[in-house]
Amino acid sequence: MIVSFQAFLRICRPLQWLKNLMLFFPPFLSGTIFTPEVAVKGIPAFSAFCLASSAGYILNDIMDSEQDRLHPTKRFRPLPSGVVSPAVATALAGFLVLAGIGVAAITQSPRFLLFLLLYLLVTAIYSLKVKDIPLLDVFCVATGFIIRLEAGGEAFAVPISSWLFLSVFLLALFLSIGKRLTEKHNLGDGAGLHRKSLAGYPDGFLEGAMYLTGGAVLVTYSMYTLSRSHLFYTVPLCCFGLLRYILRVKSGQSGDPTESLLKDIPLLLVSLAWAAIIGWRLYF
Repeated sequence: MIVSFQAFLRICRPLQWLKNLMLFFPPFLSGTIFTPEVAVKGIPAFSAFCLASSAGYILNDIMDSEQDRLHPTKRFRPLPSGVVSPAVATALAGFLVLAGIGVAAITQSPRFLLFLLLYLLVTAIYSLKVKDIPLLDVFCVATGFIIRLEAGGEAFAVPISSWLFLSVFLLALFLSIGKRLTEKHNLGDGAGLHRKSLAGYPDGFLEGAMYLTGGAVLVTYSMYTLSRSHLFYTVPLCCFGLLRYILRVKSGQSGDPTESLLKDIPLLLVSLAWAAIIGWRLYF
């Protein structure tokens, strides 16, 4: 079966690689992002996680191909549409896993390699079983972001504070719940056929959980900035970003974090402003 490069690129979901920028949060927030060591260590670390995350997405697509054929938008993906066969997708996922492990083993510390292996294990467990279990599905996704954060701290030798750990975990949980809420709303009565875990969430639960985790994010991030007073001025931006995402989800728009960031202009602008203010306060 001859598969085009475009189909390979689509099944690897390169836009989702933006999530791996979490690796650079520790050096960015510690004021060391522009040191030469960050580029030397950061490029292979980022590459390793991009390879691993693409392998995870392919495995997830393989497991979901039957349900995705019934989905209004996912049916156009390479696997459910038949452009890429399961055998070819499996071979590609295996190659990406080995390539990611190889890059990490050659260029990074043993602890970083352990974080990468843990990430691969978590994504495999998620795709094979956990994604069908309410609550465990969103907690598993949030764990993936925490692993990225800790791997970044290891790669660049930057300690991760307790408040930053909690902020990232709760933010990832908040975004995952928002995405589930959007799916449940848009798919209606057939939501459980496309994602089994959605059938286990009672009406109103996901909405309440989104408000709960959103408030928790604001509190933990505020506590993080209190320990670094020069970042306190970014709290209003954090509040606006959280409320903007909630408004987007409640308006029936996509709750996918990557899509929301790239397509929602106010959310993109406030994110850039957050990064600019932190950059100015830390580096200038």
